[in-house]
Parts: sequence; structure tokens; C-alpha cells
Amino acid sequence: MTTAPHIANSPPGEHVRSGSGATTLTELVPRVADTYRATALRYKDDGAWIDISYRAFGDEVREIAKGLMALGIERGDRVSILSNTRPEWTLADLGALMAGATVAPIYHTNSPGECRYVLDHSEARAVFVEDRDQLAKIEEIREDCPALEHVILLEGSGPGSLFALRQEGRAVTGEQLDERVASVHPNDVATIVYTSGTTGPPKGCMLTHANVIATMSMYEQQLDLRNAVVFMFLPLAHSLARVTQMVALDMGGTIAYWERDPARLLANLAEVRPTHFPSVPRVFEKIYTAATVGMEDQKRLKRAIAQWAFDTGRKARALEEAGRTPSALFRRRQQLADKLVLSKVKNLFGGQLKLGLTGAAPIAKEVLEFFESAGIPVLEGYGMTESCAASTLNTEGERRPGTVGKPLPGTKVRVAEDGEILMWGPHVFAGYYKDPEATSDTLEEGWLRTGDLGEIDGDGFVLVTGRKKDIIITSSGKNITPSNIENQLKENRWISEAVVVGDNRPYLVALVSLDPEEAPKLAEKLGVDPDPVSMAANPLVRAEIQAAVDEVNTHFARIEQIKKFTILPHELSQAGGELTPTLKVKRRVVHERYADVIDELYTGGRAS
Repeated sequence: MTTAPHIANSPPGEHVRSGSGATTLTELVPRVADTYRATALRYKDDGAWIDISYRAFGDEVREIAKGLMALGIERGDRVSILSNTRPEWTLADLGALMAGATVAPIYHTNSPGECRYVLDHSEARAVFVEDRDQLAKIEEIREDCPALEHVILLEGSGPGSLFALRQEGRAVTGEQLDERVASVHPNDVATIVYTSGTTGPPKGCMLTHANVIATMSMYEQQLDLRNAVVFMFLPLAHSLARVTQMVALDMGGTIAYWERDPARLLANLAEVRPTHFPSVPRVFEKIYTAATVGMEDQKRLKRAIAQWAFDTGRKARALEEAGRTPSALFRRRQQLADKLVLSKVKNLFGGQLKLGLTGAAPIAKEVLEFFESAGIPVLEGYGMTESCAASTLNTEGERRPGTVGKPLPGTKVRVAEDGEILMWGPHVFAGYYKDPEATSDTLEEGWLRTGDLGEIDGDGFVLVTGRKKDIIITSSGKNITPSNIENQLKENRWISEAVVVGDNRPYLVALVSLDPEEAPKLAEKLGVDPDPVSMAANPLVRAEIQAAVDEVNTHFARIEQIKKFTILPHELSQAGGELTPTLKVKRRVVHERYADVIDELYTGGRAS
């Protein structure tokens, strides 16, 4: 059995400490449980919100850690978690870390085959599974995972459950647990996080305790999460959500979990009334679209009032950033704008939201400015799994929409001669598990080659302009970044996903899918059959999308414009293998799967 390595960097005394004083994630829970008297976790059960105090949280994590030790889990053994975002995910994660294990998360949306890859490649000895549905995935592939000995069900109280594991932990003494905690070194691998696999098989990114603690320290220097209520719905298998969770706990904040029902997301936000909301751009974009479309649908007077209110909000933010005091007359104008319009946007998030955090994909500048004008700064950051989710961040004090902010404290960012963004810092990963060749290709003298293209402006703000491997080179030799065009197409109300194609071709074409939530409204507007297959072939629907394409084309040079497009009869999905768990397009899969459709766009005239 391969052992997760100890990475020799520097002696323990030189390692960064988190706000609670922890140098490893193993130490985190004992420190915060004994320090804070607030609510650690909040979740909904049987219609009522339940609070778990820091003291009770600490007790539960200790019991899970001792339970794993009772099963024979040793320091450095791999333990996986296959579950949606819920409090048990956090408890299992921190319990495994406290036992000295290395956690290898699995996205709850992964197929049995994808689960097998992570479990087999990481040689996990134990896996926590959410429910019977997730258990069925493991049972299907368990024979292909020879290292897997224990499957622990998060729900229920019978044999093999999390409840039973906690009872088994009584056989382990507190002194034995303390010894295990003390044995873990900052340079031990805390977690192996598998990449999305957009360009091939997922790679296991080894993040040490020191990597994660350094990242937490960077966030804590830029964000104040003391007494915060952080709403958590992003998959905790994703680095951004997981690190944000760690920071919140380290600073004594409260993590409030959604009900795991997309239809209840906004209702949960209103009930929880969070102060901080980490999310992906798509959620902010949907709220923005709903609000702006609502403005368009209003009568002229109401629309003018709404526009006046948002203009007032923008001017107020500009005065604030300039350090200027608004006049008494303008303050009254602010109060009226807030009462009539802006407070309604805030109330979508419960009315107490101080900050939104977003990453993982680009977000339109217009969306950021919209929320900014409503008094809700949405801070865009940039990083990757290999950099423990973060390297740059816009902050409350220094932010510039359209950029991903400045490097976090202790981080260095530079742009290579070919335009690739390179990153360096204590948060950069230790390498890919069992893949020294890929590690040497990615790490060069400590600098992480991100694969992203970008620029750094005169004030030190970083701009990401595209993905190196995604660059399209047309038959005329023109280099084109497709993401810029795709993101503008996706700003349209009706378009859910867009994939631009044109490598070694004379011009660009696009595959687009209709937004499943908005498509019925489009069908009603046009008076057509709402069936997705029917809509994809309908000339009236095509004309509506053509108008969107024409508008986007006005923002680009002729060689970068979409000449033809087709509407797919269904949405791209993870279940279909076309999207990663973080909703990134697997271009290779899309190009192969729709090769005939793409060829038709180039050879068969107009496609429908």
C-alpha cells in the first residue's frame, strides 16, 4: 500500500499559524471547541433549524476521530467522503483529519466509475457515504477497490453508521487521541483533492496541513469572519467551499447548511440571513438575470425608478471608495433608493449579507456592479485546486470589477513570456499523488504553472484572459480565446451554456443550450411548444438566439465573431459526462460527442 508522503520543506517552528493558533488541521478542532461559545453549525431538520455549539461540535468530531482509530485507521491512511453538503460532511472531514488521516473527497454527483477512480487511486481504507443511494454506488464498484475496508453511512443508527462509529470510539482513550493529534506534522498531506478532469483523468492534488493553514491565514488577513454566518451550499469536495468552511470555524463563525434542494436555495437564504455567501458565478448571474428581467417587464415609470435607485447605489459606492462624505440631500436620496428598490435585492439574501465570494469561473463585470450598487460587494478571487483554492482576491478595501484582485499576502504572481500565469507561495501544493511526471511539468522551481493566460495591471490587479489549452487557432492562424465569447453569450437570459469551436477551421461556430428554467418562459413568449427538442428546432426560437449572437458579435473583431450556431436539444450536464462537478465544460468530450453536428455547421449551411 502506498503511503501519502511527508513533504520536507522547513522545520515545524517556521510554519504559519491560523487565527486560532493551529499549525495543522488536526489541532484546529480542539482549539476552537475550547475557545468559542457560539453556534458552530446550523442545519434544518424536520422543518426546524438546529444549532450545534462549538463545545458539542468538538465532542462529535473527537468521537468520530476515536471511532476511526478504533477501526485501525493510522496516520496517513486515506479516508474518503461521498456526500452532499451537510453538517455530517464537516464532522466526518474534521474527524478524519483529527485521527491523522488524509481525506480524499468525492463529489456527490460522481458516477460509480468516477467514485471507483478516486477510491482505487487514493487507496482509501474507509469511505463515508451520505445515504442508501450513495451506498449503492460503492456497492457497485467495491470489488474494484481492494484497499477499501470500511463503508460508513452518515444517516441512520444501525451497524456501519456514523452513530455506531462514534460508539466504537469509546474504546479509544483521550490520551491516545491526543498522542495522534500531536504526531501530525504540518508537512504531512492533509488531503488529496482530485481535479475535475477537463483534459483527461483526474489528478490527485496533495495539499499539506501547512498549505491549508497558510491559505486560511491569507483569507483571515483579508476577510473578517468573526461572528459571521456563512451559508454553505457549494460542494464541500471543492477546495473553495472547504477552505471557506475552515476559515469560518477558525474565527468562531457559524456555518449554515442548505436543505440540499435547489428549489429551496433562496428560501434558505432568507431564513438563515447569512452575512457571507460563497457561491459560483452562475448563482449570482441567475439572481441578476431575474432582477434585471423583472425591471424590463415593469412599466416605464417603475423601470425608471429602479434604474434611478441602482444609479444612486453606484454613486454611493463611488463616494465611499473615494473617502468622501455624502451630502445630507444625497443621504436622503440613498434612503429612498434603498426603501424602494435596493432593500428588495438585499432581502433575497436575508437582508444581512455583507459579502458574496465567488470563484471557479469568470463572472461578468455587469453582475458585480449590479450587486455592488445594491450594497452587496461580491468579491471575485482566483486560484485552483493546486493552489488550495486561492491566490488572488478582491477585498472590501481594494477591489476592481473585471479583475480577480491582487495576490493574497505571502503569494507571488507573475506572467510568463507566453502569457501564462505563474503562482508561488506557501499555499502551492506538494504535487500530484503517484504522478511525478505531471508534478514536474506543473511545478518549476516552486512556481505553479496554472495553464491560465492573464495580465497584471499597473496597480497589481490580476486579469485572467483565458485558458492556455482552450485557445482556438483558426485555419488562418488567428489565436482566439473562446471563454470571452462564451461568457458573453451566457449572459443572455435564454442561454445556459455555450461552447465555441473553430480550431483549424475558417471561422467560429457555437453550440448553445437553452436555460431549462427560462426556456418555458421563452416558449410562452413566442407561443411555441415548450418541449426542449421541439424548441431547439423551432425557427422562432432560433431567431431569438440569433439576436443574442448578433449582439455579442458586435463586441468582437470580425475573425472572432460567431458565423453559425446550433441549439442543442438538451442541456449539457455532469450526468452526461459533458460537465465537471464544478460545472466546467469538458471540451474534448463535447467536441467528440457532437463532431457530426460541428461538421454540419461547416459543410451543411445553416444549422438548426
